[in-house]
Amino acid sequence: MEKKLSISETFTQLKQNNKCAFIPFITAGDPNLEITKKALTILSEEGADIIEIGIPYSDPLADGPVIQEASARALKNGITLDKILKAVQEVQNMIASPLIAFTYYNIILNHGINKFVNQIVQAGFKGILVPDLPIEEIDILEKECKKRNLELILLIGPNSSKTRIKKIIKKAHGCLYLVSSTGVTGMKFGPNSYIESLIQQIKQISQQALIVGFGISTQDNIKLVQSWGVDGIVMGSSFVKQLFQASSDPELYAFRDYCQRIKHYMEIYK
Repeated sequence: MEKKLSISETFTQLKQNNKCAFIPFITAGDPNLEITKKALTILSEEGADIIEIGIPYSDPLADGPVIQEASARALKNGITLDKILKAVQEVQNMIASPLIAFTYYNIILNHGINKFVNQIVQAGFKGILVPDLPIEEIDILEKECKKRNLELILLIGPNSSKTRIKKIIKKAHGCLYLVSSTGVTGMKFGPNSYIESLIQQIKQISQQALIVGFGISTQDNIKLVQSWGVDGIVMGSSFVKQLFQASSDPELYAFRDYCQRIKHYMEIYK
């Protein structure tokens, strides 16, 4: 396989082709790591431009019930960070899509910042997203990420002030991630003139790719968000739910079918 693109390079290529990135999220180890490895290869084969992998955590503050339950199942089954990294490394050569690790800061601190960054880079990750890490405290992690060319993706909340947004833009790498609503993942999503306006404000002051997530799950959601002119759409709870429901079949045919349908919606509404 050719050298995998970085997050930034992926968005540059997509922009040249006037495409919006399809960014699914799955929870590592739910229900087991063999299913995770199979799901990652399917997502890559079916056109995921970037894949987010959630590291299970006992107190996932940003996650809604679907992803919380997935984390709980994985942890109950003895899934650890080291096991996840080993599994990802085993399949990374079969995955064309750059990978983003979605993790909480306690996991990084408990592991050791330098060690954590080194290990996820070795496993094949190209980016990292830490939802509970405030902009005021990112310097140490940012420094380690820069050393290893790991892109640190930062979240912009819907209630962020203009001053705070400018600070986030200065520090972010790879892309900016706009949270579509206050609350947790998997919430009901719908038309939102404020978010649409916020997207335009961010695009006026930043050339970085802008992705949107939290609550996006349907064909209509995809059509609406693409009409806002964003560079990528993250879908988490719906993919976690579909994967768990399909997991009794080792080939994950129903999950593959779902991926194909979502990719089709992304293409027809671009």
